[in-house]
Amino acid sequence: MTETKYNRKKALVFGAGGFIGSHMVNQLRKEGYWVMGVDIKHPEFSPSQANFFWINDLTDPTIYRFFKSYDFDEVYQFAANMGGAGFVFVGRNDFEILTNNVAINVNTVANYGMYPRAKIFFASSACVYPQEIQQDASHVSLVESSAYPANPDSDYGWEKLFSEHLYQALARNKGVKIAIARYHNIFGPEGDYQSERAKAPAALCRKIAQLPEPGGEIEVWGDGKQTRSFLFIDDCIEATRLLMKSDYQEPLNIGSEEMVSIDEMVNMIAKISFKDVRIKHVDGPTGVKARNSENSLIKKVLGWQPKYCLFEGLDILYDWIDRNENIVT
Repeated sequence: MTETKYNRKKALVFGAGGFIGSHMVNQLRKEGYWVMGVDIKHPEFSPSQANFFWINDLTDPTIYRFFKSYDFDEVYQFAANMGGAGFVFVGRNDFEILTNNVAINVNTVANYGMYPRAKIFFASSACVYPQEIQQDASHVSLVESSAYPANPDSDYGWEKLFSEHLYQALARNKGVKIAIARYHNIFGPEGDYQSERAKAPAALCRKIAQLPEPGGEIEVWGDGKQTRSFLFIDDCIEATRLLMKSDYQEPLNIGSEEMVSIDEMVNMIAKISFKDVRIKHVDGPTGVKARNSENSLIKKVLGWQPKYCLFEGLDILYDWIDRNENIVT
């Protein structure tokens, strides 16, 4: 019998036009799922692999009734108005971030009856953690339980924390199976690297790729001593799929414990590019001084740890961005 959406597992991916969402669509297709993707835009860099891609606005509560007839097994909620420090920490986007993201998550949980059999995944963020425990650039340990007392460093973080409570209330009061991941700086090919929404690894790779062959100077926001950990997209997708296959329903860090300063990351990319790169530190949004995933719980619950080190991931990302820049020029 020919496989159709009616006789194999079906997944609904919100935010399928975005970076992580589009990669999840690809993985689900590889696993044999029938996949519907929904977003206000198509993926920017390659065609979606979704069986059906619906351009629509997830802040509109009236569209959710159309999902009922598909009888989805899994729902993935990646849709969010978000970006790197140049978008999240500048203040001028807070109203848009809060209203859009809260609306999407309220709609997703309020319409759980449109996908009554489905387990629902929510992509939260390390931005939920309190500012005061992220001020030592040499050491930070973001254990899941340390999210409270709450004091995120951005409205984006506050929204993610509130939305975690939405999904937990859905599970507690309605018996819906859920999974919540607190993502820590996910990076890799096919993400934004050109706009104010670009995150640090992609933005820095772009700046270095645009330098002439011998090298030159790039600008880095802040003093370059702020530290972060970054997780390659393939590791992120693998951990998310393991989480969805488990029975665990509390928020769980998905990240790397390999913490580096921003200047150290620039030096890694310079080595990958074979260019002599000089750093000029300039004023700009930087967020907290330190952010690093603490992975004890995910190792215990899922037996998972990243396969890619930062250098390996940056090598893949830089090659992709460098090739794109050469195509453009």
